[in-house]
Amino acid sequence: MDIDRVDPALRASTRRTRLPDVSRRWVRSLLRGGARVLPVPRIVGVEVASIRAAGQRARVYRPHVRSKDAALMWVHGGGLIIGDTRQDERLCAETARDLGIVVVSVNYRLAPEHPFPAAHDDVHAGWRWIQAHAGALVVDPGRIVVGGESAGGGLAAAVVQRIRDEGGVQPIGQWLFAPMIDDRTAADATLDEIDHPIWNNRFNRAGWTAYLGDGAGGADVPPYAAAARTEDVSALPPTYLAVGDIELFFPEVQDYARRLTAAGVPTTLDVVPGGPHGFESWARDTEPARALLSRARAWLQEVISTPA
Repeated sequence: MDIDRVDPALRASTRRTRLPDVSRRWVRSLLRGGARVLPVPRIVGVEVASIRAAGQRARVYRPHVRSKDAALMWVHGGGLIIGDTRQDERLCAETARDLGIVVVSVNYRLAPEHPFPAAHDDVHAGWRWIQAHAGALVVDPGRIVVGGESAGGGLAAAVVQRIRDEGGVQPIGQWLFAPMIDDRTAADATLDEIDHPIWNNRFNRAGWTAYLGDGAGGADVPPYAAAARTEDVSALPPTYLAVGDIELFFPEVQDYARRLTAAGVPTTLDVVPGGPHGFESWARDTEPARALLSRARAWLQEVISTPA
């Protein structure tokens, strides 16, 4: 890892943060088990409930003070092979509290035990669940943003495309952090030579291959399997994309932002110099992470405050 490329304020956290080899089954099992029992912080001003939504575990964050009838559906990361809603407890709870909105964080089945379209269908079912239970959640079903980080950001982006294609009530925005959207990145073996901090291309290939099998990176990838693969990115909702300029996903996220803008989609590309993958989560107490989340929540606040 070329630590000199990392923002100085993030170097100590980056050195301490190492992901074990997720291509190994026993490693995934340990990480999955740990994620499900991960201690979560208590955020004052927010009521948190664990529920079942569309057959999957979910967490609902209700602020004590509601300022909007909007909501955020959040999708956690983990390379499509690990992860759980509990890992994003602080991000979801603080977003609910600071913006005065309900946040629903959804789980999904993991590959390779459950390849595509399992995770995609689960997230889509989560959207439908929120629509069906909008009254109980006291939210406007037409005022929902879909967001996620890493693999969750990729799943969110693909589900938003599917919702557009199906018609009906649409999200008012998509809020994406370093989304994993293009399986073709994993197929580029030249990227294996670069030791990207936290999430490198060997891990990336393990995730995409688990999700798509031998077809990962090939010519025949099913619709909605990888969000960057869609030819039509028009008529999607306003989009926020955050990404570090030294991370593996930077080129694919930058290209997606370019295509969205060209298609007339209001797009904000927030590039963080020297930002490793997912630092806003595992280095959340650093100045760069606090600054990024402040900008991201300001964007989200503007979207949910814009009249329909």
